[in-house]
Amino acid sequence: MTLDIGSTLHLDLRESDGTAISLEDYRGTDNVFVYFMRALSCAQCNAAVRTLAGQKDELAASGVTVIVAVPEDAESATAWKAKKAVPFPVVVGKDGTPHAEAGLLRKVFGAIQQSGGVLVDKQGVVRYSHVSTNPGASYNKAELATAIAAL
Repeated sequence: MTLDIGSTLHLDLRESDGTAISLEDYRGTDNVFVYFMRALSCAQCNAAVRTLAGQKDELAASGVTVIVAVPEDAESATAWKAKKAVPFPVVVGKDGTPHAEAGLLRKVFGAIQQSGGVLVDKQGVVRYSHVSTNPGASYNKAELATAIAAL
């Protein structure tokens, strides 16, 4: 699966508490921004989640729901979400990782998980996609704001 602009993205995930969640659940109601963390221990990814948390009201006012996808297991995701007081659903893969389901690869000899984000509109169509092997470049606030304004 790719995150090409104009493509339809289907992700079947699990919230860290075990609840099934699918992007299809938001069709017709919400635009969704899925932020894919490289790892729970990634400092740059944690900073991006803090930035997103600071934008929570602004994003909600724009009709955007945020989901944070992590490659670790549900138990680790639950502990991290509580420790960091993350105000968004934190999801893991239903079968494998959400990253693999979305087509985000492990690069540099399989050592570095790609991270980034995808904005899906109310119809389930990808309107913005940003993927990076460099975790410091995995979230671009200005690019996302431009994509949201174009919805």
